[in-house]
Amino acid sequence: FVLGGKGMAIVHDDTELKEYLKRALKNSHGEPILIDQYIKGIECEVDILCDGDEVFVPGIMEHLEGAGVHSGDSIAMYPPQHLSDNQKIKIVDIATKIGHKTHAVGMMNVQFIVADDIYVIDVNPRASRTVPFMSKITKMHLAQIATKLILGKTLASLAIESGLHPEPENTVYV
Repeated sequence: FVLGGKGMAIVHDDTELKEYLKRALKNSHGEPILIDQYIKGIECEVDILCDGDEVFVPGIMEHLEGAGVHSGDSIAMYPPQHLSDNQKIKIVDIATKIGHKTHAVGMMNVQFIVADDIYVIDVNPRASRTVPFMSKITKMHLAQIATKLILGKTLASLAIESGLHPEPENTVYV
């Protein structure tokens, strides 16, 4: 568990949790105490383009570091090196559902942890630091496409099929 309140601590068992909670409750002055669970796994992310109906995923990027390193401090690899085809399908399915349910128009970044299951850990309704990286790889100006979507174009009108863009063969980008 990672705990927040007046200070933070990582605890590994019930004894450590009880000791931390005693101190945190004493010093919290009635403020909430955040309890979070660390999930060990592979962190990955996607930047998706949405037109309010259809969703396009340029690619799934896997973080080189273990889960928990802030995405702004991480190194992305594309295509992912440690995900199964079924995990990739599920990631695209989840990202697509998020795009549909939010009626997103433009670009969105979705971050995941892949462990015993696939967990969404962050969704940002904006472009991220990985957009230039994926733009160079796919040879698609993703920010420019997102702007066209915001201005009323559809993915279909831009000749972009929904779903996952094909991964390159025999090439890894870092």
